[in-house]
Amino acid sequence: MLYNKTVAVVIPAYNEETQIGMVIETMPAFVDRIIVVNDCSKDGTAAVLQDIMSRYPDSGLAIKKISADRQSKRYSRASQLLLEQNELEKKYFTPAKTVSHNEDKGRIVLINHLKNAGVGASIASGYKWCKDHNIDCTAVMAGDGQMDPDELESICAPVIRENIDYVKGNRLIHRSSWLAIPKTRYFGNSILSILTKVASGYWHVSDTQTGYTAISNKALNSIPLYKIYRKYGMPNDMLVKLNIAFCTVKEVEIKPIYFVGEKSKMKVWKVIPTISGLLFRSFFKRLWIKYLFRDFHPLFLLYHISFVLGILAVPFGIKLLRLVINGQPANPITILAFVFLAISGLQSLLFAMWMDIQDNERLYKN
Repeated sequence: MLYNKTVAVVIPAYNEETQIGMVIETMPAFVDRIIVVNDCSKDGTAAVLQDIMSRYPDSGLAIKKISADRQSKRYSRASQLLLEQNELEKKYFTPAKTVSHNEDKGRIVLINHLKNAGVGASIASGYKWCKDHNIDCTAVMAGDGQMDPDELESICAPVIRENIDYVKGNRLIHRSSWLAIPKTRYFGNSILSILTKVASGYWHVSDTQTGYTAISNKALNSIPLYKIYRKYGMPNDMLVKLNIAFCTVKEVEIKPIYFVGEKSKMKVWKVIPTISGLLFRSFFKRLWIKYLFRDFHPLFLLYHISFVLGILAVPFGIKLLRLVINGQPANPITILAFVFLAISGLQSLLFAMWMDIQDNERLYKN
């Protein structure tokens, strides 16, 4: 426990037989449960995990699953419905088999996916276990050893002591980032961070691709875990879902760690277009759900007006460009139409972004 609160760490693992043992063995003592999600690895990851579990002591702290019949009072109908929904949604998660030598007290819990589903799906399965067992703070550490266990307390502490909903590490603000992070990764991370700022509404976040995070029990119960993006865009999608749920976010400086024996499975130039498309869709989803259906805000109208005006300006801009190329005079009406639509669209966009930043300022904690 950490400050008298239960802590669990979810470790997504795919073909990590050489690294996973080190990650588990160096886990801080305050971690009550280590939830390893084996995403149908093709190497010896499963065998290594079984061996570790056979010789690992129990934590001594009993953690039992929340029962659906716990709420039975007259005015607990809403809570009862949530508990029932929590059971019904299991069918939407990746099929898996949970292994634990001691279900109530075993420190290591192994979730074996029956099919490969991706890192996001693995984290969702781990989150589901922690949600069902009412864990106070759930962290995520990669199975490849790229996250320093000595920094785990600084990641979890704001969730427990400051009631922050989601804490994420930030490697880009570390003074060694430009030296330690491979340049292609640095460039790709920077692009996706900019796009994620706009899509998620958390305008002050950076290093959006880090997987070193901690989340509160409240936040786990505020978002649909089974809808988390299953692949490498999971951290970006997570921020959008948290913003829609009005969750607070804080960043903590962490060291960038590379070349410690891990083998990267992410192809930067393939991931950027995929995640960019995800963020484009997520941006409009956030606008419609958060600023129309849940709590109407003028920025919803301003964003959409700017897009409409921008689209209408395109034909006039193309026509003017052709006339200039051909050396022909342009109709003043065409010029006025283009200038009016372009300037009005830009003004609407800037006002919408300004309102967006102001409205979400309260959700980002320093």
